Amino acid sequence: MRTQLLQALADIEHELKILDEWDSTPPSAEALASTQPFCIDTLRLPQWLQFIFLPRLHMMIIHEQPLPKKCGIAPIAEEYFRHTSQNGQALINLLTHIDELLSHS
Repeated sequence: MRTQLLQALADIEHELKILDEWDSTPPSAEALASTQPFCIDTLRLPQWLQFIFLPRLHMMIIHEQPLPKKCGIAPIAEEYFRHTSQNGQALINLLTHIDELLSHS
């Protein structure tokens, strides 16, 4: 499953780049230190995925740390894209796959 997760993370990165949502400059340390879920008060969802979710999950996999037993990112992405002009369905599908992998491990 870890191999599938690593591939899914790479696919999410690729899709963020396709959507032109991959930032070359990280947010400030203050923005990343938000205590709100998904840093909703300081980051857009694509930024949270890029700078918090992807690196954190990647490190957990690489260092063979226990993975979350449950994940529910796809509904948040559905809500995010409902309020934008972008078609984020491919990204939502990838996040659904991550949710399923982690929730069924």
